[in-house]
Amino acid sequence: MTIRLNVIDLPKSDYTGGPTSLCAGCGHNQISNVVINAAWENGIKPHQIAKMSGIGCSSKTPAYFLGQAHGFNTVHGRMPSVSTGARMTNTDLKVLAVSGDGDSASIGIGQFIHAIRRNVNMVYIIENNGVYGLTKGQYSATVEKGSKKKKGLVNESQPIDMCKLAVNLGATFVARSFSGAKKQLTSLLKAALSHDGIAIIDVISPCVTFANNDESFRSYNYVKDNDTELHVYDYIPHFSPVEQVDIPAGEYEDIEMHDGSILRLETVGKGHDSSSPVAALTAIHEAEIDSKHVTGLLYYNAGQPSLSQSLNLSDTPLYQLSEEDMRPDEASLADILTNFRS
Repeated sequence: MTIRLNVIDLPKSDYTGGPTSLCAGCGHNQISNVVINAAWENGIKPHQIAKMSGIGCSSKTPAYFLGQAHGFNTVHGRMPSVSTGARMTNTDLKVLAVSGDGDSASIGIGQFIHAIRRNVNMVYIIENNGVYGLTKGQYSATVEKGSKKKKGLVNESQPIDMCKLAVNLGATFVARSFSGAKKQLTSLLKAALSHDGIAIIDVISPCVTFANNDESFRSYNYVKDNDTELHVYDYIPHFSPVEQVDIPAGEYEDIEMHDGSILRLETVGKGHDSSSPVAALTAIHEAEIDSKHVTGLLYYNAGQPSLSQSLNLSDTPLYQLSEEDMRPDEASLADILTNFRS
């Protein structure tokens, strides 16, 4: 049997994890499979990834992928701050964070906001099913008004749209996808793993136990029938944006990027300018009016400095610095104190 290897000569089996304990058919399991594929195809060494999560069904998933990576299951809603500390201490790590709509849109929304404000170098995946799966399916803060679970009343509360919030707060990479759209989600995640800054991917992931009936706006059938795809990106490297292109609906164009790689841009519907936050918010708002889900890369800004760049961190990870490197000599300390006094 021939075993396929990636660009660093590792088999895909090096990127798998333990068996899932989630419900059969759960969309979260599909996302885990996409994580495995994206990390393997990008040629990232598993031990250079830090898997971070909070509490909830979604936050159990890091156990199901990248078994050789570092992992930390934090307390409810506090994953962003722990991820920030891990990334600032070890700049060699790629932080791959998984959260849920309850973990990020309710108890952890303050931490979500400040991770975006700081532009922390991390991929932030929200596995969004609109319910609290671990506590018997109550509505979460992200579910659309008018949506109905298998049992119970119709939701009458206004939702929090995590992509809209992220764009308004200045996140440098914002995308939405669907757990059933493997090709699109893989492309977005591969691009996010190459982004220097925070990359938010809100993934609609149906809960088969509590909300996979057709009256639920997060059900598999509803999303499949009411998905407006902005475009298909095969890959987006972390360089400055190339000049804008205008591609007619239903056609595609191959664009050469700064590193010589090729980005294939296909316009499925109307054209969308992913460099414009106004265009991103407009696309989300128009989809809301029509009770649809807009997916694809909503917003991308490569020009904003990441937290590591803003803090001017050393190329050597902090945990590798010696005591001599971190302790200034007497003359340097005197200069520092003089500057503080002036």
